[in-house]
Amino acid sequence: MSLLNLIQILISSALIGVVLLQVKGQGMGGVFGGASAGFRTRRGLEKTLFQATIGLIVMFVLISLLSVRFG
Repeated sequence: MSLLNLIQILISSALIGVVLLQVKGQGMGGVFGGASAGFRTRRGLEKTLFQATIGLIVMFVLISLLSVRFG
């Protein structure tokens, strides 16, 4: 197993955890696509989790591209 594959597994595990934490904070309605009451701004921990999700997704895509290119 190459280093890129190991990094990809770690990032994907962290991404799963962050997404599950977001869904837990929204209640179980968010899991099944429940309608939201409207748009609202993200604050505090919710904003941090949202930004972490975006960062992990970007890292996952970059590592995936590197893995295809050099793997």
